Amino acid sequence: MAVRRQDALGYQIGLLSRLFDRTLEVYLRPFGVLPGQFPTLIMLYEQDGLTQADLCNRINVEQPTMANTLHRMDKAGLIERKQDNLDKRKVLIHLSLKSKGFREEIITQARRVPTIMTESLSKEEQDMVFSLVGHMITKLQNI
Repeated sequence: MAVRRQDALGYQIGLLSRLFDRTLEVYLRPFGVLPGQFPTLIMLYEQDGLTQADLCNRINVEQPTMANTLHRMDKAGLIERKQDNLDKRKVLIHLSLKSKGFREEIITQARRVPTIMTESLSKEEQDMVFSLVGHMITKLQNI
């Protein structure tokens, strides 16, 4: 029996992820931020002055991916790298004044995407989706 890709859960989740990123990009574009950079901004909004390793661990990405993300963010003027005063071997990643300046607005804009995505679902359906996705994430993280 042939399996149609649109009937495969992995295909559906992958498509949802791509559509989410594409829509998020529309709302982040005015700030000069790419969807892949947004999690780094959020982590730095929560705690400015993290190391690259800290960011990798918190966002769950590999070091080369984070290095590339930070390089692009640095070139775009979104972050600044500063040597740690206590441990000169460490380089801390800080938000630039530019990124600090649009914090509330970019978060508001980014929140529009999940709202759009779930607006036709009841509160119970939204809770169920969140719970199921959480279970799947936990299962895959434990492999």
